[in-house]
Amino acid sequence: MYILIALFVGFLAAIPIGPINVFAITQTLRRDFLHGFLVGLTAAFLDVIFCMAAITGMHELTTSIEVLLPTIKILGIIIILLLAGRLYYQSRHCDIHKKNEQNRISTAPRPIIGAILLYIANPGLYMFWIAVGGTVTAHKLISPLEWNGLIFAVTSGVGTTIWYFLLCRYVAKYHHQFEQKTFERILLVTALILVALALYTAVTLII
Repeated sequence: MYILIALFVGFLAAIPIGPINVFAITQTLRRDFLHGFLVGLTAAFLDVIFCMAAITGMHELTTSIEVLLPTIKILGIIIILLLAGRLYYQSRHCDIHKKNEQNRISTAPRPIIGAILLYIANPGLYMFWIAVGGTVTAHKLISPLEWNGLIFAVTSGVGTTIWYFLLCRYVAKYHHQFEQKTFERILLVTALILVALALYTAVTLII
């Protein structure tokens, strides 16, 4: 039972539009399926780590995050705005029909690094996994002292991986049908979404 719940939780966690989803989509659009999926695999791996941390060390994790939350939010605002600026630049200068194979290979680590930075700068993900860890342990679905805790965390990562596979596969399959103007609009809209997220995060620092 808890395995099905973990799959659902991991899949659900990845669905909302946020910096990592945006990054995965743009990597797929600008490069290929592999680059976009690498973003998703990185996010899934981090989901497993944070889910397991939330299950086994709830109090310590919550306390640490509360102390570091303002710093995390400021870091997140900077990273998100930098990504938004890059997307805006690409919306004005990127040609969807030009692909340099050598450049695509040489930039393979970038999706991983970008996903890590966006993940650690997003306090909402920490809070989500703390809530998940607290719920499943409080209802005794899993035990932090048994193997089912690790199985739950890993299965959550599988759920996240399934979402990103479907997302990147869909984008990779149909992006060639986009006109240049459509591609530019997608990049511009995703840049604006990221700016909105950064502004929202800045407001939560004040309120």
